[in-house]
Amino acid sequence: MKTILSFIFCLLINSAIAQVSDFKSIDFTRADNIAKLHHGSSLDNLPILAHNLTHKLTTDAEKFRAIYFWVCDNIKGDATQDHKISKKRKQFKNDSLGYLQWNNQYKKASFKRLLKHKKTMCTGYAYLLKELCFFANIDCQIVNGYGRSVTSNIDSLDIINHSWNAVKLNKKWYLCDPTWSSGYLLNGNTFVKDFNDGYFLTDPVLFAKNHFPLEKKWYLNDSLKTKTFEVAPIVYGETFEHKIIPTSPSMMHLTSKKDEVVLFSFKTINPVKKEHVSLVQFFGTDAIPFDIYDLEHQDGYISFKTKFKHKGFFDIHLKIENDIVATYTIKVEKS
Repeated sequence: MKTILSFIFCLLINSAIAQVSDFKSIDFTRADNIAKLHHGSSLDNLPILAHNLTHKLTTDAEKFRAIYFWVCDNIKGDATQDHKISKKRKQFKNDSLGYLQWNNQYKKASFKRLLKHKKTMCTGYAYLLKELCFFANIDCQIVNGYGRSVTSNIDSLDIINHSWNAVKLNKKWYLCDPTWSSGYLLNGNTFVKDFNDGYFLTDPVLFAKNHFPLEKKWYLNDSLKTKTFEVAPIVYGETFEHKIIPTSPSMMHLTSKKDEVVLFSFKTINPVKKEHVSLVQFFGTDAIPFDIYDLEHQDGYISFKTKFKHKGFFDIHLKIENDIVATYTIKVEKS
């Protein structure tokens, strides 16, 4: 499971927000195959690597895809570095400027390890993607902020803990996350390579479900607010793979009366069959489904209703096929 000038600038940025559909007609297979052909290439000469990955491709979108796929396919997540950085984030929890100062000093050692061992964490992924794009004449920036997961920034923006990228293609800005695209740390110790295409040029509304940038110019989503981000349901990598945007309930922590109707809905960028939608709770490893009804699919949205028959406190999970895509908690009280 798996703020007058700055405001104007934000408007200019947001007017250039790109939609995923901008690249619907592009087949990235050739770009991916070129990246695979150069699997294992050295990081000793980044200009040569960027040239090898892009010179046979004609559009910036394809060139960026080749670079992005190569980075995700060749760089491993570094558990040792992750533990060290996590410890420092907690140490500087109430001193974001202090953490950024420490992080800027630590980057030198981190980048050396990246270039030598091809192992890093989020800042290294974002840095390498930016550098390779620079040599391919593609404008790519590092974005720092809060990544929300089952273990971090769940109910408030406590710790600055993540970096990702913004890339300018066809005069528009897009968001992507090479770290979370590359794979995940199993039990926090072992890196598992598992390419997640959902974090590549992601719809900004979906991206904002678990990414909150420090700089407002990188919101790329007019509806992104701190409070909205903090109270939203938890989403996962699988949410991005399925391209699911939860819409209702808008909060993770819910309260309901016994036998009261609760409406669930989500936007689907990819087609989803009704029979693949379920709402479950877990007892041990067993997923126990709730009864859902009035399931409708209209204008790209799927909605359904359920009632909770017993009072108590429940963790509930929205599933698409076998994947959990959103998690809520609900306190069910007497009618």
